[in-house]
Amino acid sequence: MKRIASLAAAPGVLEAYWPNRSTLHRMSLDYMRDLLDYLGNPQDKVRVIHVAGTSGKTSTAYYIAALLTAGGKKTGLTVSPHVDLLNERVQINMVPLPENAFVRALNEFMARVEEGGFTPTYFELLYAFAFWEFARQKVDYAVIEVGVGGLLDNTNVISRSDKVCVLTDIGFDHMSVLGYTLPEIAAQKAGIIQLHNAVFCWRQGKDVMDMFTAAVRQQQADLHILDKPQLGADCDFLPLFQRRNFELALHAAKFVLQRDGDRLPARQAMVLAAHTLVPARMEVRSIQGKTVILDGSHNPQKLHALVESIQGQFPGQPVAVLVGFAKSKTPENRIGAGTHELLQLAAHLIITSFVINRNEPHYSIDPQAMATACDAERYTAYEIIKEPAVAFQALIKRPEPVVVVAGSFYLLNTIRPLLAVD
Repeated sequence: MKRIASLAAAPGVLEAYWPNRSTLHRMSLDYMRDLLDYLGNPQDKVRVIHVAGTSGKTSTAYYIAALLTAGGKKTGLTVSPHVDLLNERVQINMVPLPENAFVRALNEFMARVEEGGFTPTYFELLYAFAFWEFARQKVDYAVIEVGVGGLLDNTNVISRSDKVCVLTDIGFDHMSVLGYTLPEIAAQKAGIIQLHNAVFCWRQGKDVMDMFTAAVRQQQADLHILDKPQLGADCDFLPLFQRRNFELALHAAKFVLQRDGDRLPARQAMVLAAHTLVPARMEVRSIQGKTVILDGSHNPQKLHALVESIQGQFPGQPVAVLVGFAKSKTPENRIGAGTHELLQLAAHLIITSFVINRNEPHYSIDPQAMATACDAERYTAYEIIKEPAVAFQALIKRPEPVVVVAGSFYLLNTIRPLLAVD
């Protein structure tokens, strides 16, 4: 096994685990379960809050972890994808494991996996590592964000009846994997519900709720549906869509703490938890005197929520947008509907492209496809700048006081190293 020397070197070493033709055929969780069984089933040694959904799951996971930490609990958090560095995938009390500790633990873990004769994929490896480290750290709770879907996601290996499931808003994403209708997608997300779990969600459309309630009945679970926002005025600083995510997180965290006989955090601590920075989710920076917003919204539902929140937080202010979407097996929904959402906000639109090499390259959609969508809506205030760094500099030089970088996380991974904060 090649040892990892630093966080910066980790992605290169882990490329060997990226899914390939010999591992892509795994359409069950059997391999993941065998690996975890060999490791002593760490996923069942800690109490878990399991978060799935299309929109808001990362933010909701961050907020739950922050609230449990505010309640005095030692809390693990794993998210997918990470935004900047790999150790974001293993956080203790909202802090990624320090580089030395992370690298040392990951090397030890990978050596043990290799001794067992296992060859996990990148995602199996990292989720198993998070479970293993949380058990070693003896966290009180682990907040686990689903990667894709739920039913067949590598996180769906927890068998504890006291697991709490949190289902965020459902929309169209990863359709080639999860299905092309909302009921199909909702059924996949609800696949994380296991026997006797408590389940939290906002009330959504009938197609989605029918799938949720069916899964709850089948697993004899306990469903908690939120109907009306009840956050106080002290949380009005949150963007609109984050208020929804925070309130869902608050209900789940309160339930867990009360169920387990623990005190709820004081109101002041709750509000402090609401200030948690969620990377690349309506993340606001000040750069060269401008308000810069970074957001990984990459489907129409997420973009709609982003546009509403920006308009609510910066009413009447002109906004310029830099965008690039990753290639998808169902790109037409993202391009047409996604572009339409952005055009409700953008006084000027810069369309860019990217190529990310991660074992196999990941490409953006052709910028001309978005230009064609703009033309179809008779929107002319756009330009194509294919090099992301050049596009970002053009964005910063725009006269609009608020500028946004949105779209694929691959684009954000390219742009974030360029940021110089005032």
